[in-house]
Amino acid sequence: MERGESAETVWAWARRYVASASLAEKIALAPPPPTWGPAPAPDLRLRPGRPPELVVIPRVERPRSPRTVHGRAQLLHTFWHHELQAAELMCWAILAFPDTPEAFRAGLVRICLDEVRHMGMYAREIERLGFHVGAFPVRDWFWERVPACSTPVEFVSVMGMGFEAANLDHAARFEGIFRDAGDLAAAEVEALVGREEIAHVRFALEWFKRWTGAQSFDEWQGALPEPLSPMLMRGKPLARRARERAGLDGPFLEALEAWQPRGF
Repeated sequence: MERGESAETVWAWARRYVASASLAEKIALAPPPPTWGPAPAPDLRLRPGRPPELVVIPRVERPRSPRTVHGRAQLLHTFWHHELQAAELMCWAILAFPDTPEAFRAGLVRICLDEVRHMGMYAREIERLGFHVGAFPVRDWFWERVPACSTPVEFVSVMGMGFEAANLDHAARFEGIFRDAGDLAAAEVEALVGREEIAHVRFALEWFKRWTGAQSFDEWQGALPEPLSPMLMRGKPLARRARERAGLDGPFLEALEAWQPRGF
């Protein structure tokens, strides 16, 4: 807790979650307090605590075949860790951009709680397969990239319209992979997570349009801090129907699908 922050504010709640090195606190986030209180100074330097049960490495080996129990558990563990980072980064954004409207910050709180709930869904699937959270090493891939955002527009562009939108593509793909492997329970969880992420993308898009005035692919691309590019923010194929349900329009999706780095 920073100086001047009351223990009974959302600010302190968000900071505790990011900084905590307790696995129990990461997976069972307490509800936020009802009050915000005075806004603290912006803090873009906050980084996550890591429980000793999680081994963080700079590069994670490719999962084994999803046709094996081990391979599916490893994939689900990776997705669990993605949800953890997403939950933490929503709290990071609350503290990084405290001058944003309360409606925006309250939306980040709701999304954070969704991500923690998704963590629980993945953890149950991992346990069903005979493994546990911490059984595989993890990489803080999103934490290596998202804190490069220095404005709220950059944050919603990278996190919501970028990585969470790409997760709509990845969720559809991995739902099919789990189904092909005969693991219908894992497929159903992946499908549910994908459906629920649509609202997260819509939230980011609505604030992007409010702050920039329009849904513009060029403006969105320009809001991605270097070296981030649209290539990291799309799967193959695009889950066009899910993205359209999130509010992304045809011209935006066509530009995203066609985008290539310079020189290609």
